[in-house]
Amino acid sequence: MIDLSPSRTLKALLSCALLAFGTWAHAQTVLRVTTIPEEAATEQIRKFTPLASYLEKQLGMKVEFTPVSDYPAAVEALVNKKVDLVWFGGFTHVQASLRSGGKIIPIAQREEDTRFQSVFIAKTDSGIKSLADMKGKQVSFGSQSSTSGHLMPRSFLLQAGLDPEKDFKRIAYSGAHDATIASVVSGKVDAAALDITVWRKFVGENKVDTKAVDVFFTTAPYFNYNWSVHADMPAALRERITKALLDLSPATPEGKEILTLNRATRYLPTKPENYKGLETAARSAGLL
Repeated sequence: MIDLSPSRTLKALLSCALLAFGTWAHAQTVLRVTTIPEEAATEQIRKFTPLASYLEKQLGMKVEFTPVSDYPAAVEALVNKKVDLVWFGGFTHVQASLRSGGKIIPIAQREEDTRFQSVFIAKTDSGIKSLADMKGKQVSFGSQSSTSGHLMPRSFLLQAGLDPEKDFKRIAYSGAHDATIASVVSGKVDAAALDITVWRKFVGENKVDTKAVDVFFTTAPYFNYNWSVHADMPAALRERITKALLDLSPATPEGKEILTLNRATRYLPTKPENYKGLETAARSAGLL
């Protein structure tokens, strides 16, 4: 006979509660972090390892940073709670939010992400001086899920009356911004679009000769990247992560290193409403 007495039921409920708490506590001993692969995996690790070490100290828990193979993998990882914190582009944040039924929460963005821009580049002797000059040319975007390397460049092209599928000789997708630059330098394509901060970084590090390849068009500003978490993350942990990011300061050696690596002056709070314009642009461009 099964004992359904109140005391027995209470003990069972307490046991389940303690088991659930134990599982949650164990799961939260490690914060799993990833990012969209906007650059090579080695560069992602170099950029984010100091931030992972900083978060470990601020949160008092182990932080594991693991690169993923492509942009959709980053989306699926957070939607399915395989990771806890993801550095998304604006478009991948929108994709993750839609895939999860609105359960992805953006918590912080760089100051630069409130007025982000894309650039179009070409060889300086190519004769390409405007968007209209791209007609009949071979053109590369970054990843198909990239905000600054595909969605917004495509949106601005459409506004200028250019349909990539109809007006370009060939469309390529490099997968990452550094590969986009290489495709123009090598002559594989005639022109390409990418993240302005990656372009500036390559120029600043003398990795590209602007006498040979340079910008011929810069887009208007838009909202872009952010750090996002799943809505099922405990609110207290979400708030601590957010505070740690917002507390990063260029006035400290550690903060300066992390912000410089992340091409940021500082982190600011953000909200879902900031990315509604990207969702609208994506729908208009036929990407959603």
